[in-house]
Amino acid sequence: MPINSKKTVVPKGFLFSAVEAAVKKPGRKDLALIYSEHEAKMAGMFTTNSVKAAPVKLDMGLIRQGKGRAIIVNSGNANACTGRQGMKDAVEMCRLVANHMGINDDYVYVCSTGVIGTPMPMARIRPIIGDLVAKLGSASINDVAAAIMTTDTFSKIIVKKKRIGGRMITVTGICKGAGMIQPNMATMLSFVLTDAAIESKALGEALRQAVNRSFNRITIDGDMSTNDTVLIMANGAAGNEVIKKGSDEYEAFSGMLQRLTYELSELIVRDGEGATKFVEVEIKNARTEKEAEKGAFAIANSLLVKTAIYGNDANWGRLMAALGYSGIMLKEEKTDITINGLKVVKGGIATGVDVQANERLKEKKIKIIVDLHLGEGCVKVLTCDLTENYVQINAEYRT
Repeated sequence: MPINSKKTVVPKGFLFSAVEAAVKKPGRKDLALIYSEHEAKMAGMFTTNSVKAAPVKLDMGLIRQGKGRAIIVNSGNANACTGRQGMKDAVEMCRLVANHMGINDDYVYVCSTGVIGTPMPMARIRPIIGDLVAKLGSASINDVAAAIMTTDTFSKIIVKKKRIGGRMITVTGICKGAGMIQPNMATMLSFVLTDAAIESKALGEALRQAVNRSFNRITIDGDMSTNDTVLIMANGAAGNEVIKKGSDEYEAFSGMLQRLTYELSELIVRDGEGATKFVEVEIKNARTEKEAEKGAFAIANSLLVKTAIYGNDANWGRLMAALGYSGIMLKEEKTDITINGLKVVKGGIATGVDVQANERLKEKKIKIIVDLHLGEGCVKVLTCDLTENYVQINAEYRT
């Protein structure tokens, strides 16, 4: 579950700040700053949407250098579909932070989340950045996690600690996201901080593997955002020997990062807009992992499946239909389906336990397993049910 304690463990050498800029409306802190006291190795992954927000375009260029010191982030405005002015505003936000801190402009990254198509309110943001920088160290990572929320109902923080190479390594991650969630990578921002010393290429590969097995395997509503960003900063403050790809230390660090991002992705799904149930869809024994993933997403994205789960209706025919149109190899007579431990389909035929299955769907955590008996491909995708509240939340998003 989310960590709300003010004592959340953070890696050595990071400072935080959060202020109110009234980006969308007053009454909450909505502008935050993450700062590494040492130059940090950095890696990132970004939305695959062809429509990308100005901050995404800017950061995709900056990340090629593989290093940085600071991330400024706002909620309430996505700075997407804002034309040339939007890019100028993103660049100015970085420059203002850099000027106040006395560091290079290209050491500052910027992220935004919120309403698409609305110009950034720079008249409110510009004068408060000095205050944001001046207050570094006065806020916690919990404050940053709260400041980046949009329709989230709780802040999302996960911490992992592990002794690697004789030194205790800490990895702390935060993210936001509750709707417009569909790989790659969902409408989410995530910032992962570590005091590990690690090579740039190793850091990038570890992040790619972690994201592909976590954030890229969740879906809430099938919509992909313009702003999705995951950034990781590794400042080496733990004093360990530099982690290199292929080493035992790399495997230990990579595994820790994968567990952290998976748990963050679980929090996103549990906070799905209007959701009442957490759903895990597992495809077993598909011909390939790729086919298993396609099948799992077909089920997880099906509005008919999601509404049936909400209505406690074990209508397994909707699962079979979704598999059928997914485009994967499927032999109906070999397919078994289990819902919360109860086998409702064996060899493509009903087992006659639909009434019992309906009762199991009343639970808050739902596990659907489809065994195709065709190969060794296995994938888990996380999703949630679809309710009337999802419609209401998104109908009123801009008001």
